[in-house]
Amino acid sequence: MSETKACPACAETIAVAAIKCRWCGEALKAAPPSNDEEHLRLLSIFHYVSAALTAFFACFPLLHVGLGLAVLLSPETVSSEGDPPPAWFGLFFVVIGGAFVLAGWTLAVLKFFTGRCLARRRRRTFCVIVACVCCVLPPIGTILGVFTLVVLSRPSVKALFDTGDAAS
Repeated sequence: MSETKACPACAETIAVAAIKCRWCGEALKAAPPSNDEEHLRLLSIFHYVSAALTAFFACFPLLHVGLGLAVLLSPETVSSEGDPPPAWFGLFFVVIGGAFVLAGWTLAVLKFFTGRCLARRRRRTFCVIVACVCCVLPPIGTILGVFTLVVLSRPSVKALFDTGDAAS
C-alpha cells in the first residue's frame, strides 16, 4: 500500500499525511482548530466570578472596623467590667480591618479589569501580572492564575493580543 498521493494543485507526489505540498505550497489540510478564543472567553468569565467572590469576602473585615469604631466611640458599652479598653485598641481594629477591606476590593477591581482585558485581547502584560498575584491566593486564585499564565504563554495567544493591540 502506498503512503503517497498526488497533490490536487500540481499533481506532484506527496505524502498522505502532508499538510502542505512541498512543491507548490498548496495547503492540503485545514489547520487544526484553535481553542484559544474559547479559553480566553472562559478565563474572562472566571476572572469576573473571582472578582465578585473576592469583593464579597473582602467585606468580612468590616466587622472588625465596626468593632474598632465601637471601642473608639463608645468604650464603656464594650467593657462589661467597668474598665474600658484603651483607644489605641479600637484604632488598631479600624486600621487593620480597613487595610484588609481596601486590599481585597483593590484586588477585586484588578481581577475584574483583567477579565475585561482578556475579553478584549488587550494589555497582556497586565493580565500576566494579575495572574501572578492570583497564584498567591490558594486554592481558587492559584488555579485561576496558573491556567491564565498557561494560556497567555502560548505563541498563538500572544499573536491574538498583538493583533488586538495593533487594531486599536
